[in-house]
Amino acid sequence: MLGIKKIFRVKQKGDKFISPFCFLMLCGILFSACEQNKNKVGKPYTGPIETVNGVEVKYSEQGALKVLLKTPKQLRFQNEDKVFPDTVNIHFYDPTGTNVITRLRADSGRFDQRKNVYVVKGNVRVVKSQTQEILTTTELNWSPETRKVFTDKFVTVKNLVTKDVINGNGMDAEQDFSHIKFRKGTFKMKFNEL
Repeated sequence: MLGIKKIFRVKQKGDKFISPFCFLMLCGILFSACEQNKNKVGKPYTGPIETVNGVEVKYSEQGALKVLLKTPKQLRFQNEDKVFPDTVNIHFYDPTGTNVITRLRADSGRFDQRKNVYVVKGNVRVVKSQTQEILTTTELNWSPETRKVFTDKFVTVKNLVTKDVINGNGMDAEQDFSHIKFRKGTFKMKFNEL
């Protein structure tokens, strides 16, 4: 009987209890706060869904290797875009697919699935071994579909043999850089003194 008295104790002078009205208000506030959290939807995840290390992407035509892309890491996203956050190296091959005729190096790159275009950025350097020319720019785009390379950024081409320099804003070229067309450019020749 003594235990029951402790549980159902009658309020005595000096005891502090919450009034029934305050208790109901507190429960109502807590309940409404819980309901609001149920209806909130978190921000959808937009980060990479796949990470691949040591990537090599090969493009060939009629069994002959045309382009080889190498990068340490690839991130693939929900929309099938791919990001190459580290150095990107691309080799362009001759018609037989056996000899590298042009090498490209950039700080990073990405593949835009919707446009079907690869974009490389940051200290882009293209070396054409046959003509001994070096092309530098900040960004280049390559379309596997059209087999064209293009940019609207500033471009410099230096010939290591003749020391000639061509500067231009914007450029279009074949994927192996065999034919380059500048959108706007200047040509600077170095003449040897007699």
